[in-house]
Amino acid sequence: MADAAVEDIALVAAPPRPRGGELTPQSLIAAVIVAGIMGASYPYMVLKLGFGPNVSIVSAFFGFIILSLIAGKKYDRWQNNIVQTAGTSAAQTAFMCGVLAAFDMLRADKIVPFQLAPTPIQVFIWLTCASLLGVLLAVPMRRHFIVDEQLPFPDGTAAAETLIVLDPPRGVGKDDAEWLGARRAAIVLGVGLLLSGALMLVRSDVPLLGWIPDTLAPIGLMLGAGGFSFAIAKMGVGLSVSLLSIGSGFLISQRVNTWMLVGCVISWVIAPLILMPAGLIPNHPTRTQVLYWVMWPGIGMMLSGGLTVLVLRWRLLVQAMQALRSAGTHSDEFPLPWVIGGVVVLSIAFCVIQQAFFGLPLWMSALGVLASVPLMLVGLRALGETNWGPIGALSNLMQGVFAVVAPGNINANILGNAATGSIAVTSEGLIQDYKAGHLIGSTPRSMTIAQLIAAPIGAGALALTYPALVKTYGLIGDHAQLAAPGSRRSAAIAELLSSGIGKVPASALWAMLIAVILGALFAIMEQSPRFKRWAPSPTGLGLGVLLPFASVATIFIGGLIALVWGRVAPKQAATYRVPLASGFIAGEAMVAVGVATLLPLVSLLFAWLHPGR
Repeated sequence: MADAAVEDIALVAAPPRPRGGELTPQSLIAAVIVAGIMGASYPYMVLKLGFGPNVSIVSAFFGFIILSLIAGKKYDRWQNNIVQTAGTSAAQTAFMCGVLAAFDMLRADKIVPFQLAPTPIQVFIWLTCASLLGVLLAVPMRRHFIVDEQLPFPDGTAAAETLIVLDPPRGVGKDDAEWLGARRAAIVLGVGLLLSGALMLVRSDVPLLGWIPDTLAPIGLMLGAGGFSFAIAKMGVGLSVSLLSIGSGFLISQRVNTWMLVGCVISWVIAPLILMPAGLIPNHPTRTQVLYWVMWPGIGMMLSGGLTVLVLRWRLLVQAMQALRSAGTHSDEFPLPWVIGGVVVLSIAFCVIQQAFFGLPLWMSALGVLASVPLMLVGLRALGETNWGPIGALSNLMQGVFAVVAPGNINANILGNAATGSIAVTSEGLIQDYKAGHLIGSTPRSMTIAQLIAAPIGAGALALTYPALVKTYGLIGDHAQLAAPGSRRSAAIAELLSSGIGKVPASALWAMLIAVILGALFAIMEQSPRFKRWAPSPTGLGLGVLLPFASVATIFIGGLIALVWGRVAPKQAATYRVPLASGFIAGEAMVAVGVATLLPLVSLLFAWLHPGR
């Protein structure tokens, strides 16, 4: 992408926005298609990678392709912004697959009595209500954080630049050469999409179809200490055959990539060598047995690092709360009476839904809704200034609040996290879209309408794809393909707060205490210009402890490729790195979801063609 400021590009290159020309039939059709793609693909990304990459740019490229097919050059950046906004809205709703995964983990662990297993229709209704509520609550915050304070929101700025580059030529500051450059970038995305999807289709973790290994592991290599040994392949040490992981490495900073790999080495190579001789885990341990010990220091480091940053930036909280007094809406925004009325109706509906589906008292759900507002305020300010969204950590903090107001109630604990998180997390991606729209001159009202249309699509896609993904690729056990460390963190905290620390190994709790102290120290170092370069990343280390080694090692290699590419051919890398990464990420996710949802039909066809087998 160009180095010039996006505001300057928009002023020079942008023709006047046609009044009422954003919500057109072609933009709405493309928006629904891209929302479906992103809503269906995002759960696999989140469960596989352990985090949700911002998909604004991916959605913009898909919008460019679909709008080009529908309308040729007869569309503009504002219509594409509607499309990418819808894609982001659906993805943010589908991000709540992590809550469903935490439910499954709690039921499988059997450490505490937990029976919640919502049906797909319940998931759709529940998350549709929560995400619509999050969309409306973000409306007044847009003006405060973007218009009044003009926070940078780097991902939103990058999305605005992408929309401008992909705009068809209009004879003002654009020429055919730039148009051809945008088309080449889209072709690169398409090539990445096909390569990643084709590789996924032939991997061994795809039932009935795959034939090459999904992980390249040093089979038979043993490590030992003090007479104890274990096969490192059993710990998942190796490389993942995944272009999704390579593409993720393209987008994540190499500093975080490096510390994630360090965390993996500590967790899956060094820790067993220490824990087995000490009798803290069984001899010849499984990966699950090692995970249950190391996850406690990993969770402690991630939480303490995130919360320490907020403490150091205490002014964020003060300034964010002031937004409640100054927030308002403009004539181009979604009408404030509709916002207020919608929030009231959806809040009541959300409380009733949680009582009907999960048996949670109305007042507890109301507490979760109220708590989501300060979480959004604090999280959005942190995101705007640092490009880091702490809502996940803050949602886990809410579990501590519910442990106080409803001690021993596991349902209240995990649903407290789910209620605040599902509402608040919606705002993280949407505020980036509002930033992009502000830079290119889109109408906030039109963007909000696109978000409201797409949220139910994301909820429906999640309700349909999540059970198929878990059944096909596995979430629990040594051979599970979906790591979901955020879900493991939420489930573990719920178990700890509901059953007491007596259920956790004492040695793991001491390790957790040490990790909490180190996480806070590393976070303090990160805030210092003098020490930041050398400071370990507490988020990277914590994720590395919880994620599979093979995935992180491949992400690290992707980061190295991007680093070398940027130094050898900086102009080419700046143009094609993001679209290629987008194709790599989306291709595997789309095929994985397609296989999981079509597998029952394929199995029936296979049984019909080969009876008795």
